[in-house]
Amino acid sequence: MNLIGSHTSPYVRKVRIVLAEKKIDYDFVIDSPWLAGSAVPNVNPLGKIPALVLDDDTPLFDSRVIAEYIDSVTPNNKLLPSSNRERTEVKRWEAVADGVCDAAAAAFLEAKRPEAQRSDDWIARQREKIKRSLDFMAAELGESSYCMGTHFSLGDIAVGSALGYLCFRFPDIAWQESHPDLARLYAKLMKRPSFVDTTPHD
Repeated sequence: MNLIGSHTSPYVRKVRIVLAEKKIDYDFVIDSPWLAGSAVPNVNPLGKIPALVLDDDTPLFDSRVIAEYIDSVTPNNKLLPSSNRERTEVKRWEAVADGVCDAAAAAFLEAKRPEAQRSDDWIARQREKIKRSLDFMAAELGESSYCMGTHFSLGDIAVGSALGYLCFRFPDIAWQESHPDLARLYAKLMKRPSFVDTTPHD
């Protein structure tokens, strides 16, 4: 199967980490909907990455859909629990982490607009979402080893991808200093090959 995406997208990184943790082979096709002549809209009508094209040419899109599908393909290294309550908790972690990515990407793109068209209020609003979400995640994590307590899950992958994107695009936020528990978790995650191999870069 083919994964279409870029080295900079935190959503693509999340899916790449899931594939690595599940030990599933795939071809990584570099493409971005921001590039002229991009083929992404031909696979995903929403024109977003990641998109996963299965061996029977079925396209899957939205990182949450893709991650859940990948986890169901093989029984090894389960990232989503079967228990409904625990599964919902993991998905909640994923939702808040993806929300951080949404806000960060929105702020990044707004800041690239010409100054006359740029909204500083919009950027500030997105950064406030990031701050509140970091506070929430830090409080939920506390001194636990992982998002779900003692075991690694999709929640950690989503949170790690979001934190890595902040390091990449917004180093001025300095979340490691203000949220040492999240910094401890991210340092632990960055010891895993799946995270090291997918570190975002231009």
